[in-house]
This record gives sequence, C-alpha cells and structure tokens, in this order.
Amino acid sequence: MSELLNRVVWSALATRQTAFSQGTALARRFDPGVSPFASAKDNSDEALAALEDLFPAGDDRAFLLQAEDILLPGNLVAEKTALGVLMIEKTAIVPPSRHAEIQPLSVEDVPEMVALAELTQPGPFTDRTPELGTFFGVRLDGRLAAMGGTRLNLSGYREISGLCTHPDFQGRGLASALTLHVAARIRADGDTPFLHAYADNHGAIGLYRKLGFEIWNEVNVAVVRRRT
Repeated sequence: MSELLNRVVWSALATRQTAFSQGTALARRFDPGVSPFASAKDNSDEALAALEDLFPAGDDRAFLLQAEDILLPGNLVAEKTALGVLMIEKTAIVPPSRHAEIQPLSVEDVPEMVALAELTQPGPFTDRTPELGTFFGVRLDGRLAAMGGTRLNLSGYREISGLCTHPDFQGRGLASALTLHVAARIRADGDTPFLHAYADNHGAIGLYRKLGFEIWNEVNVAVVRRRT
C-alpha cells in the first residue's frame, strides 16, 4: 500500500491512467488539458531530470502531490507549496436513501460542472477532468447544486475528488451524501476509496472522519513551473 500511495499521481499514470499520460518510464504528467498533475518516479537525479523535460519553456505549470519529500531539479521552481493529508476509507457507511436525487453527470453537464468548480475551488478542474472518472451531481431548483466524482485511479485504489456545493445550497448534507455515494460505487468495483484534504482544513478532515475515513499520511503539494 505505501509504495502505491507514496506517489499516487505516479501510480495512477503508470497503471490505470496511462492513456492520459505524457512522459517516460522516469517521469510522467497528465495531458494538461485533462489534469495539471505530474510526478517523477522517485527522487533520483535521472527521474528529476526527466520531470524537468516535461516542462516546456513558457507559462506551463503542474501540480506535484506525494507523501515523499518534493525535490526539484535546478530549472524548476515551486510557486506555491502546501501540506495536505491523504485519507483512506476505514469504515464503510451506507449512503442515506433520502438522497436518491443523486444522478450521474454527462458531457452535457460539463459547462455547469466547470462553473461550479470555478466558484467553489475544490481543486484543479478542467472541462476534460470528468474523463478521468464518473461524476455525480444533485440538481435543486433546476441548478447543479453539488457534485463529486473520481479522479486518480490506481491499482486497488480510487480517489474521490471534485466535491463541492454551491453556496446557495450549503448546509443540506449534499457533500456528505455525494462522498458516501461515490465511495459505495468505488467499493462495488472492488477498490478502496481515498481522498485528499489540506492539513489545515480541520472542518473537512473532521467531516471525512465521520464518513468513515482516516488519515493515512501527510502529503506534500507544490505548484511547479520552469524558471524564466
């Protein structure tokens, strides 16, 4: 488990999500149109040099996300860094039946999904991010009130991501219901659900604990670009 989760981005790009991968056997990144995440295989000089090669000259940026320390080659610089946590589901909780209005989202819903993500900032989200997994939403008053789905997909594990609720509909338990709904779908496929939160977001971490998740480890986050 530790080997896979230490570098979840690498594990996803090297296993189930190679179709979205750009790079080599030492460093990979998602197609930038789909997701901004990248990863070196390890912190060897060769792998870090391969990571650097994934950044063309210009204004290109990528997110690094891993439990191991983030080391950068000389021509890459971190614009932002943060500490997060990776949480794994330890207790399976049955989703409440009262949220039967949760429905799969489709390509026709993408403009609303992107607008909701831009408003609430659940993390990196593009109009092609839904290609990485199945997303679900709740519509209230004819509007997309909340959504959530899966993003990183690696052997035996699948990440719950993109969880967000429009400010007009907060306080109704929609994010909790979506988390449990997506987790149940992941378990039904034989995988273990996991998710991320910023380490200082104690409210979110407390909520996820109530939903059956526990912290596996802290993770490092960095927004990286090539030096000018």
